[in-house]
Amino acid sequence: MNANHTPLAERLRPKTLDDYIGQKHLIGEGKPLRNAILSGSIPSMILWGPPGVGKTTLAQIIANTLDRPFYTLSAINSGVKDIREVIEKVKSGGMFGPGNAVLFIDEIHRFSKSQQDSLLGAVEKGLITLIGATTENPSFEVISALLSRSQVYVLESHSKDDLVGLLERALKEDPVLKTKNISLKEYESLLKLSGGDARKMLNNLEIIVQALPKGETVITNAFVDEVIAKSPANYDKDGEQHYDIVSAFIKSIRGSDPNAAVYWMARMIEGGEDPKFIARRLLILASEDIGNANPTALIMANTCFDAVAKIGWPESRIILSQTAVYLASSPKSNASYVAIGEAQALVRQTGNLNVPLHLRNAPTKLMKELGYGDDYAYSHNNPDKLHEQEFLPEEIKENCFYRPLNNKRELELRKYLNSVWKGKYGY
Repeated sequence: MNANHTPLAERLRPKTLDDYIGQKHLIGEGKPLRNAILSGSIPSMILWGPPGVGKTTLAQIIANTLDRPFYTLSAINSGVKDIREVIEKVKSGGMFGPGNAVLFIDEIHRFSKSQQDSLLGAVEKGLITLIGATTENPSFEVISALLSRSQVYVLESHSKDDLVGLLERALKEDPVLKTKNISLKEYESLLKLSGGDARKMLNNLEIIVQALPKGETVITNAFVDEVIAKSPANYDKDGEQHYDIVSAFIKSIRGSDPNAAVYWMARMIEGGEDPKFIARRLLILASEDIGNANPTALIMANTCFDAVAKIGWPESRIILSQTAVYLASSPKSNASYVAIGEAQALVRQTGNLNVPLHLRNAPTKLMKELGYGDDYAYSHNNPDKLHEQEFLPEEIKENCFYRPLNNKRELELRKYLNSVWKGKYGY
């Protein structure tokens, strides 16, 4: 194929581990996944990460490195029949044991339970080694039986240095661009528009280079913004605008605007977004942004998630809309979200503080002799004396993580906690 007709992102796709950009925590020198690939003995795995961070590229590098039959399926246009055909090909080739075939499934989260079930036998027997790629949390989207037989590797978003390095490499090494003597005076707009997606960034670079006036070779932020503004992208489930619209949706609910929430949801729906993706974001928001200001919100969001899975499309859009409107119209509190963040920060700062002796379990005679459990007051027997007992390590006993906010329900919680703790935590 003529290089001019091959997309820039494809022309620059790395072929070896040494050319691969980013993910040093996985494929850096001496890292387990790199060692496994180079040894030719890899486990079945799920590659989980945002778009454009190199999941497919890593799978193809594994294919280039391993001396094994390598098959690729896309969950978008493949089904059980295609899976079975691959398995039969492997069986007929007599490829068992350590020389088994590798099957790469892109967007494995789009496979139904029955489709994923059809992989189990071959994976369990070692007939195939599975590599699945997903942008969604595999705990939600991959069946537990398949997940338990696979190693999950989390791919991180590209750093600024990774992306700048990729831009420089494109201009210096790409057979098409290097003949044009393009100079990248500023790169901030290209990075911003990419949203961390290397593929998106390279696609934009190619569009911008093609839009340069004849004789012009310098790319500026202003020119990038002008070109992209004139050719706005449609909603792209794997692109930068996807995350912008999801962000607007979440912030509209957080800001108690049901009209805007329904509008941005409609944008996602019309763009073909997975309903479960929307339902999952609602579930997270119900706890992060509403919390104990209205505990029913979490129940509502969880019921929505279950209902969407049961009802299917297009009727589940009604359930999503009802839930989004309910959450947007609900009182808000991020107190629980702030509490766990502050507690984790203190844990990282103070390390593994000892559990107070009176809170320790004492299952053995020696532990009892050492004072484990001494002076513990059983709370149900002493409801009026809770404030006289300390449940935090001595070093941090004055810290307060959960601070109820000024909404009806949390004011009630504040009143109760103040009655129990007699103002100890400043309620």
